[in-house]
Amino acid sequence: MTADLAVGDLVEVEVGPVAHGGFCVARHEGRVVFVRHALPGEQVRAQVTEARGGQRFVRADCVEVLTASPRRVPAPCPYAGPGLCGGCDWQHADLTYQRDLKAAVVREQFSRLAGMEVDVVVEPVPGDVDGLGWRTRVEFAVDPSGRAGLREHRSHAVVPIDTCLIADPRVLDTGVLRADWQGHEGVDVVVPSIGAPVTVGLPAQGDDIPVVVERVAGKRFSADFEVSARGFWQVHPGAAATFVDVVLELLAPHPGETALDLYAGVGLFATALATAVGDGGRVVAVESDPEAVASAAANLAAYPSVVAVRGRVDDAFGVPRASRSGPAPRRTQRPRKLRRHPLLPLTADVVVLDPPRTGAGRAVVDQLAQLAPRAIAYVACDPAALARDTAYLRDHGYHLRELRAFDAFPMTHHLECIALFAPGEARASAPVT
Repeated sequence: MTADLAVGDLVEVEVGPVAHGGFCVARHEGRVVFVRHALPGEQVRAQVTEARGGQRFVRADCVEVLTASPRRVPAPCPYAGPGLCGGCDWQHADLTYQRDLKAAVVREQFSRLAGMEVDVVVEPVPGDVDGLGWRTRVEFAVDPSGRAGLREHRSHAVVPIDTCLIADPRVLDTGVLRADWQGHEGVDVVVPSIGAPVTVGLPAQGDDIPVVVERVAGKRFSADFEVSARGFWQVHPGAAATFVDVVLELLAPHPGETALDLYAGVGLFATALATAVGDGGRVVAVESDPEAVASAAANLAAYPSVVAVRGRVDDAFGVPRASRSGPAPRRTQRPRKLRRHPLLPLTADVVVLDPPRTGAGRAVVDQLAQLAPRAIAYVACDPAALARDTAYLRDHGYHLRELRAFDAFPMTHHLECIALFAPGEARASAPVT
């Protein structure tokens, strides 16, 4: 008999393994309970925060620790806890253990979704000391009184705060938490690697959004990039250089080769690839976001070997778009013609794949395999999507050769993985590292 639980119910549970998303798995009278602010092996009292009819699980928050894990530590931030800010998931675990938990999630996702046993260590990003003060881009919500704050977990409710310990101190030095933001839905604060911090009240568009400059100074590649203050850029100051260095190391692009950069953003990897393949090579970069495309045009202007394609990757390959939640299209809407973009190469030597959280998907992977690249570097912000796409790549004879993971978001459940795929026989020895 499965327990019938409702929001607000208190349950005493023994906490099991970590789950994807910053939860741990527990059970109460046959019902799965995903518990936040708990650690594996603990005995806790948890309060149900979300329960929906027909679901086999509920979500809950640990409100009392009865038997603590030896890896539990006091959360450094006063807003990290049940019913408070939803930005951090693991402040109650020591930093090394946080990375162990993230590695366990990667292993579980690969086992469940790709049928593979992988061995992976989550590495700190260079420059990180204690997991605090790293976030250089923060979007604050604004409450009805005009005060900036952060949202509760899985909620639109705004938690008023006086500090944010994972934010770069220069974010708070702007006075964003003391200012009156009446009339704004939110506010972005950006601390670029070059120049002064920038604050943008939301909504904002066009000339209201400044452009900042970010410097990448890696071991294998260095350059400056123009980025919209509302555009995508890695929020950890050491992440961009680290990821470029790893991708270049894994792919080892040669002069004269053809490279493809999918979901190219502002041109970070395309620029590095262009430097590696030289004037005799070719780089095709595909990106759909208008702000990123505008920035990429400026960043790639000095590289004649780069061809920029504006559009979604699935559209560029001429395949059906992956289904997404949202309103159904109107019946009067004309069906979209599927047509491969003429600037996409018919073959490629190396590919960088840096998709959004949903992953590339089977249709894009099918097209990618037809290009017959010798190597694919997959940069993933979601281990579940990476594991699913790993299975699709394996169907085409591309096997995982190397997997690295980085703690680019300390104190949260997020991480970044970089995987190398190459054609040929699967290696008999397991696990893959």
